[in-house]
Formats: sequence, C-alpha cells, structure tokens
Amino acid sequence: MFRNREFRTFFISLSVIAIGTISIAASLSREAFIMAVVSSLLFIAVTVLFTRWRYSEIKKLSGYLRQISSGNYTLDVRDNFEGELSILKSEIYKVTRKLSEQGAHLRTDKIELTKGLSDISHQLKTPLTSMLVMVDLLSDADLPEAERKEFTGNIRQQLKRIEWLVSSLLKLSKIDAGTVSFKKDRILVKDLVNKALEAVLVPIDIKEQHINIQGGGTMGFEGDMNWTAEALINLLKNAVEHTDEQGKITILWDENVLYTEIRVADHGEGIAREDLPYIFKRFYKGKNASEDSVGIGLAMAYSIVTNQGGDLQVKSDLGKGTEFLLKFYKQV
Repeated sequence: MFRNREFRTFFISLSVIAIGTISIAASLSREAFIMAVVSSLLFIAVTVLFTRWRYSEIKKLSGYLRQISSGNYTLDVRDNFEGELSILKSEIYKVTRKLSEQGAHLRTDKIELTKGLSDISHQLKTPLTSMLVMVDLLSDADLPEAERKEFTGNIRQQLKRIEWLVSSLLKLSKIDAGTVSFKKDRILVKDLVNKALEAVLVPIDIKEQHINIQGGGTMGFEGDMNWTAEALINLLKNAVEHTDEQGKITILWDENVLYTEIRVADHGEGIAREDLPYIFKRFYKGKNASEDSVGIGLAMAYSIVTNQGGDLQVKSDLGKGTEFLLKFYKQV
C-alpha cells in the first residue's frame, strides 16, 4: 500500500495536518493536546484501514479480470451495495456478459462457417469431378465428333454453374459482412418487374410459359433497384424451374398505407410442408429441388429483402403451386 506514490503523498499530507493540529492544541491546553492526538491517530487509523479494504477489493477485481481474460465468463461479481466499487463491479459484470455472448456468437459462426465450407466443397466437387472425366474422354483422338461436341457442351454448362455459384456466394458474403450499401431510391414496381423478367425470358420462351402481370404503373417503394432485381430474379427462376411447359406464372403487386407488396405465384409442383420453415436457409434443398439446385437463390433473395427492411414470405401446397410475397414497408 505504501508503495503507491499517491497514497504516500496522501498519508504524508494527512500526517502534516495532524502534527499541525496537535501543535496548535498543545499551545492551548493539556486536554486539547490529548484530544487532538487521539483524534488524529483515530482518523489516520480509520483512513489506513479503509484504504486497505479498498485495496483488497481492487485485488479481488483484478483476480476476477484475470479469470475473465482466461475465458471464465460465469463469474458474477455484483453486490447489492452502493458506491464506486459496486458500480465498477456492475460494469465489469456487464462487460463479462457481453464477452460471453460474443464468444457464443463466434462459436456459432465458426460452426456455420465449417458447414458452409463443407457445402461449398460438396457443390464444387460434383461438377469438377464430372469435368475431369469428360476432359479425359476428350483427350481420346478417336472420339467421335458428336460425342466431342456433347462433352464440350456439358463442360461449358458445368463451368457456368460454378461461375454462378461463386458469384452468388460472393454476393451473399458481402451482404453478411455488411459491406453492401443499399440505396434508398424511388423504385417503380413496374420497372423492377420488367428488369427482372429480362433475365428469365429465354427459359420462359423455351418452356412456352405464360406470364400474367397485374399492377398499377405508379406504385413503388424506396430501395436499391439492382439488388432488389437480383432478389426478384431468383424468385422468378424458382417459379420457371418448377412450372411445367406452357404453365402460368403470375406477378402482381399492390400497396396500402403500410407497405408495397409483390407476389410471384406459380402453378407448379409446390413445396412440402416440412420444407417450408427451411426454404430460405442457405444450401437447403427440399424434396422437390432439382438436381442442379444448390440452395442459394432463395437464401440470397431473403437476405437482400430483409437487409432493406422488407419481408419475404412463402405459401405453398403440394400439387397446387407456390407463392412468394415480398413486402417493402413505407418510411414514416
């Protein structure tokens, strides 16, 4: 305790004041001298004892902090008293709880990262293995021209799949990291739908599907046109994929005082009820998912919409079709 320079200074100052008080009391009377000596000694003793107690409490807190730094977040240092040390203990406990929560989040993130890497590895392994086999076959000089063209086309298709997967994962990682700055522009739903439809016109034409569009030309919301179009494209791709040839896909929108809503409905095979709670989960593939599906598109659409303060819901019945509902809430 006396190694502390601040305490030494305080103790010396206190002693000087006590000596001065005793000297003045001695010049007055013997009784005043005795009272001054006793009072000064008691005051100094109480000060020293109180300071030692504070030092012991601070020492305990230092021990708690060492345990916390080593990863023990179960300590509860709070007490039910008032005072500076109690406030400090309460703040240390709050920090401990935050560290504990952050540690739990980090462990969860590591588990999710491991699962994600495993899923990505699995998704890349299949097309890469297929391409390696076809490349070996293409090295055969006696391979018929028709088969060579078929293998070349398959390799091109697998490369496009890998390119789409990597591009989607990069977009998702940007959204997860919070590095995407979503714009707040005025978007007309009519323009958004037209922009999204351009990306799926070819598969729609190949399958001779019919698009039913209903909605007002002046309805809109505030958001990012490019990113929201990306979300809508993924929903339309899902609808086209699960709708039969010459089937119908409906896109309609409406608005009220609270939000603007966009509905994308198909009359395809639908989604099983047990799959519905997980349909927006990354890399999740439902029972009716195609072999080429990787479970990225719907997860990306959900992330884009919700990160703009919107909401994305799904309704589906097996054999009747699926409807996705996007809601973009109006700013007050």
